Amino acid sequence: MPSHHLPILLAAYQYKFGRDIEAMCRHLIDAIAVGWAELGTDLLDGAPPTLVAALTGGEHWPSRSLDHLITPDGSPPVRMTVTGTTVGDLGTPWGYVLHPRGIEVISTAHAGTGPLVTWDTDPSTPFSDHPAHWPAITTRRTPTTRTPLPAAGAAPTGPRTAARR
Repeated sequence: MPSHHLPILLAAYQYKFGRDIEAMCRHLIDAIAVGWAELGTDLLDGAPPTLVAALTGGEHWPSRSLDHLITPDGSPPVRMTVTGTTVGDLGTPWGYVLHPRGIEVISTAHAGTGPLVTWDTDPSTPFSDHPAHWPAITTRRTPTTRTPLPAAGAAPTGPRTAARR
């Protein structure tokens, strides 16, 4: 699992969003037009300073969205649709699906589903990028049909997908 972003997402859920998955989804998924270039330490607002220091090594950087892209033809950029077919085009090694019980972590190098890391997992847990080293805190998911993102203003249902570059 990504040794850098998964702990930040866990800490964001636990502290910045007060364990409110819908608030987290609104911020990470609904509030952006295209996607994220970088998840920053602003997602650690409200976390204990010792945890922030452990996760960031004392560095601070802002989250950056891809909302201000300029397309070759000048048209407005559109939200990226991430599927098993298109994920390879993004050049991203990991994808995340936000579930009510935790984060499903999907390696884009391997098709299918990934393990579910529960929301109560300690963000300071050491995570490895190599699946053989993934901790016992994960649960293997069975294939599911992804619920499409609702229209703006509609009540969300089911898991929410967030791709990360």
